[in-house]
Amino acid sequence: MAVLKVTKLGNPVLRQVAKEVDLQELTDPKGELQGFIDDMIDTMREEDGVGLAAPQVNRSIQVVVLEYDDNERYPEETPIPVTALINPVLSELSEERVQGWESCLSLIDFRGLVPRSASVRLKAYDRYGKKIEKQVTGFEAVVLQHEIDHLQGKVFLDRMEDLTKLSYQAEFEEFWVKRD
Repeated sequence: MAVLKVTKLGNPVLRQVAKEVDLQELTDPKGELQGFIDDMIDTMREEDGVGLAAPQVNRSIQVVVLEYDDNERYPEETPIPVTALINPVLSELSEERVQGWESCLSLIDFRGLVPRSASVRLKAYDRYGKKIEKQVTGFEAVVLQHEIDHLQGKVFLDRMEDLTKLSYQAEFEEFWVKRD
C-alpha cells in the first residue's frame, strides 16, 4: 500500500464538512475505497498517530481509522485494535467531561488541553458495510471525538477553552509533563 501526504492546517479541505460514503461504493469489489482505507492505516502508522480522518489526507469523505498500542505520547491508555469507521455519528455525549492533552497529525508539533465528553454512543459502518453501534468511554471516546470532528471541519483548537494551554511539543514535555 501507500503512505499518503498528511494535509496541514490552512488547507481548506480540513474546514469542510465531509461527504457521506455510499455504502455500495464501499463494498464494490472493483472500487478503490478498500485500498484507500489500507493507505490511511499505513499513513496513520507511519506518522505514529492513533487516528486519522480522510480529510487529513485531502479527501473529504466520512472515513476514519483508529489504532492504538503502546504509543509514547499516551503511555497509560488502553489499546484500540485497528478499526475503520465509515459515516460515523456520535450521540449521547455525556455531560461528564475529561480534560486531555491532544495533538494532531495536521497540526504537527502542537499539544493543547481539550475538554471532551467522557463517554459517547457511536453509530457507524465498518469497512465491509456492517453496522456498528456501541457505547464508548475513556481514551477511545476522546479519539473518536477528535477524529469525527475532522469530518465536521473542526480541529482540536476549535474545542479548546483556554488557548494559554496550547504548546509546542518540546515545551509541553519541558513544562507540562508531570515527572515522577
